[in-house]
Amino acid sequence: MRTKCIVFFFCSLLMLSAAAQEYKLEGNEVKITKEVKFKLGSVELLPGSDEALLLIKKYLDDKSYISLLRIEVHTDNTGDAKANQLLSEKRAEAISDRLVALGVDCNRLLPVGFGGSKPVADNSTAEGKAQNRRVSFVNAALRGKAIGGMPTDGGGKVAVNPCK
Repeated sequence: MRTKCIVFFFCSLLMLSAAAQEYKLEGNEVKITKEVKFKLGSVELLPGSDEALLLIKKYLDDKSYISLLRIEVHTDNTGDAKANQLLSEKRAEAISDRLVALGVDCNRLLPVGFGGSKPVADNSTAEGKAQNRRVSFVNAALRGKAIGGMPTDGGGKVAVNPCK
């Protein structure tokens, strides 16, 4: 019981600090002031990622009409493309699992991996590779209907059903 109280207290403090932060929309993408980060080459979320995920939770709490949020995970092109694809899917799953643990309805999340298929910068530089390793949160459906007639998966590979 004591452990649950400590965890609840810690999460409550994180939620209060997250509430002071802002999120904004750029197109259908939710931009937040914190980052979701992973241990290199791993699906392990690094400390501090909960701050970012609590901002996403707040966004979904505030925007109940967003019925589906796509969690997009991208990698750079280092290594094997198939391994990068799988890593991106597993990371998307880890994020959705954590959001569900924080109280987000699993039915509102769609974890999708893109591997290195959608670079936003030049993969020949360290800076470019860093930009390509990213997590994006994109509105995929509004009141149960896909936004803009686009597929809700955005062209990536759905990692898992978050309600498993």
